[in-house]
Formats: sequence, C-alpha cells, structure tokens
Amino acid sequence: MLALAACSPGNKAEAPADAQSPAAAPAKSAKTGPFKIALVMKSLANEFFLTMENGAKAHQQANADQYTLLANGIKDEQDVARQIDLVEQMVAQGVDALVIAPADSKALVRVCKQAMDAGVVVINIDNKFDGDVLKERGLSIPFVGPDNRKGAKLAADYLAKTLPAGAPVAILEGIPSAFNGIQRRLGFNDTVQEAGLTLVTSQVANWEMEKANQVAASILTEHPSLKALLCANDSMALGAAAAVRAGGRAGQVAIIGYDGISAVQQLILDGQILCTVDQHADQLAVFGIEFALQVLRGEAAPADIETAVDLVTAETLAAK
Repeated sequence: MLALAACSPGNKAEAPADAQSPAAAPAKSAKTGPFKIALVMKSLANEFFLTMENGAKAHQQANADQYTLLANGIKDEQDVARQIDLVEQMVAQGVDALVIAPADSKALVRVCKQAMDAGVVVINIDNKFDGDVLKERGLSIPFVGPDNRKGAKLAADYLAKTLPAGAPVAILEGIPSAFNGIQRRLGFNDTVQEAGLTLVTSQVANWEMEKANQVAASILTEHPSLKALLCANDSMALGAAAAVRAGGRAGQVAIIGYDGISAVQQLILDGQILCTVDQHADQLAVFGIEFALQVLRGEAAPADIETAVDLVTAETLAAK
C-alpha cells in the first residue's frame, strides 16, 4: 500500500500533515488496480510544472503495476478553456481519478463536478478551488498542497530582516482569480504590515516572466527609491530580475520569489534574487496521486493534506 511518505528535509517535501476539515473525501467503492490516473496541470512553459510532471512520471514508473498516468498541461497560465477541454478528454478516456492543478480556482469547478458525476475521483493540488463555489455546487474536493500564505510570509519575513522600517516595496501578483495567488499576496501583505514596510503598489503579472518584466520595469521607473519586489512565483521573479538589471538597479532592489525552481538558484547564489520558497514541485503531484490511490481503494483518508514549504536562500543552497 502506498503511503504519503516522509522525505528528507531540505531535499524533498516532508510528510504532509493532516489538516482538519469538516468535509469528507470523495467516496468511491473500493476497487483493485491497476488504475488510470490523469494529471492535469497549468502552464508547461513554467519550469515548476515540468518538474511536477517529471516527478509524477518517475513515480508512475516505479509503481507501474498500480496505475497508468496520463499527464497533460496547457501552454500558458491563462488558457482556462484548454484546461477544461483536457478534463473533458480525460473523463471521456475513462480515467479513474483526476489530479488537477486548476488554472482558475472558480472556472474549473463545473467540469470537475461533471467528472465526479461520472464516477471519477477528483483531487485538487497546487491551486485550491474556491470554497464558496464548491459550497454553491455542494461539492467537497480534497486539496493536497502547501499553505501559500504561510510560504509567502516565510520569504517576505526573510526579506524584511534586510530592510529598514518604512522601506518602499512592491508586489507582483499572479492571476487575480487564483486562490494560491491571493494567498501569496496576503502573506506578503502580512509581513509588510508587521515589519512596517511601505507598499507602494501591487500589480498583476499573471505568473508570467515576460509580463513581470514589463510590469517591474514600469514600477522601477515610477518608484526610483523602490527597495524590493515581492514576486508571487519564480517566473515573475526572473522577469523582475531582468528588469532590475536592465534598469541599472542591480544590488539596489531586492527580489523574492516562490516555487523553488532550479532557474532561480544561480541567481540567488549570485545575489540577484534574495530568496524563494520551495514547495517541492517534484513531490506535489505524487502526493495527490497517492491520495487518489487511497480513495480508489476505499481507504480512509483526510479531506485536506498540507504539504511542506521551505525557504531557499544563498545559505541553504551553499549548504547542499
């Protein structure tokens, strides 16, 4: 039997902690495998989701007698219609379970309800479905993923230690309708208020590097005394770092990210990005898949599972 196993701290995600929730996991009669599981992700142009896909494929290869895997993603973070199509295709192909990182916390609920009505076990990862929309439709869909607000605050607290009170900072947000983006913005704001920093602007960059580069360049021009850019994912942090370099502000504007993708690691070591938050992309889908297998077998499981987040700095990278 597969378990949501612990991994060594600092390299892999720790064992997920059971979160208390009044909602029950989706019920399904116990079956025997092998099962057919679909993994539907967001933009595969984002290294985070490529890492997620590779982790899931490696897990499936190691457990090929238990399930087959159909892994799919969309081309950009906002292609909600394509992601809906992918879910419909997976249901039509007769999958037993759907593990999904929704591009939109509200828009994907309807098609996931259709999947559940067809007898498919649905597990939500990465970006949590909107609770009000789930309630309206009478749904309970388990969420396997990190506390994004806590993770964002972890990075922002590290940044705050390097800045004086009152320092002007700006936030680059993800897609406004994405639950994880909302939670990360709130986490950044928690630190801004607690540390007495000055938030001069908070702008949407849709999780994307190019958009973040444009937005950051504009912010740097409008706020020449800016001391930091708090980016809600690493792709946006990469775009912001490029804008800082192009604007001749290297070493003057600190940047933090979120995701822990490998592309930011050298920039952290070089001092171009201060820190990021590793939410263990290689394990996140695996936890969702293992949860789905438990549900398919009729085993008791918690409604939600919180996975680990870890701060990544030059010091933690040098210690590896």
